[in-house]
Amino acid sequence: MKALVRSPFISAVLGGLVVAAVFLVTGIAGHRDTKTIVEEGPVAAEPASSTKSGLTPHEIYVRDAPGVVFVRAQEIEQVQNPFDLWPVQQSSISTGSGFLIDRAGRILTNYHVIEGANRETGVTVQFEDDISRPATVVGQDPDNDLALLQVDMRGVPDVQPLAPGDSTTVQVGDPTLAIGNPFGLDRTLTSGIVSALQRQIQAPNGFTIDNVIQTDAPINPGNSGGPLLDATGHVIGINSQIETGGDGANGSVGIAFAVPINTAEAFLIRVKHGDDGRLAYLGLGGAGAPGRHNGVRVQSVTGPAASAGIERGDEVVAIDGHKVASMADLQSLLDTRLPGQTVVVRAFRGAHTRSFKVVLGSRQEPPPH
Repeated sequence: MKALVRSPFISAVLGGLVVAAVFLVTGIAGHRDTKTIVEEGPVAAEPASSTKSGLTPHEIYVRDAPGVVFVRAQEIEQVQNPFDLWPVQQSSISTGSGFLIDRAGRILTNYHVIEGANRETGVTVQFEDDISRPATVVGQDPDNDLALLQVDMRGVPDVQPLAPGDSTTVQVGDPTLAIGNPFGLDRTLTSGIVSALQRQIQAPNGFTIDNVIQTDAPINPGNSGGPLLDATGHVIGINSQIETGGDGANGSVGIAFAVPINTAEAFLIRVKHGDDGRLAYLGLGGAGAPGRHNGVRVQSVTGPAASAGIERGDEVVAIDGHKVASMADLQSLLDTRLPGQTVVVRAFRGAHTRSFKVVLGSRQEPPPH
């Protein structure tokens, strides 16, 4: 018997909702299953043919959809039943999307899709024609809700990897396309525009993800980990969360968020170099628009930055001599640093400039409260 349930994998986060779909099978002891069902939101108007690539949305879909996969992640845990002497096993299956980034079989997806699954045996991906392959989790970045999977491509028909774009060149009003598996409906195409830039959302582990792209392309549970494309069919983001409107409905209301592809590219570089996944943590939150001195106006300060003496209201204009005019600039510099390194932050406080030596922390530490 199937029933509507609220799953812990689909939880409100800073007004958003992670968009992996979850199917709970309580079972192994009792044979009852439950399925998460969420109503789909309104469909945005489809953008016109791209003037940048000369391709229509349909042509982009035909080219890119085969590289989008259906991801299933299974976790089996022991649950104590108050009516039984012995614990029973409960299996939870999180489903989402992912996309091929190279011919070697590497696939990008969201961390919350595979969170809790066995890294070696708990994840499978499905290509077109119901071709399924076991996947190994070879990298994960919970702070930015990203995970990297590896599959054996032998026996899989030739599939074109999706090409990355540049999320720093994205502008409000640009057309967007999303391909994913909402509610298990494989390789669904939706369209919209870039609604806003430099948004912030909360990662599953509590940290803030910066420079997030907001789009009105309908994104729903099961779209998690799928690509957000620009008008040329290049990936500009990884679809991650939706705003639900607070009326009890869990479906799309035309506000969705995607982790920038440039953030994912920095993650891939760390994985390539064998990094342990730790991210440098400065502890600054800033405004989207440049301040009086064309820097980042500090709106919140915690951790290492607070310990170094930086205060709310300061305007950061440089790190290690490199100018910063936005949170994107600041984060790009931090992506090249490691926890434990010392950086020099130059900031204006009123009309006076000051320099602060900050020992970077690690974002694997618990988030500040």
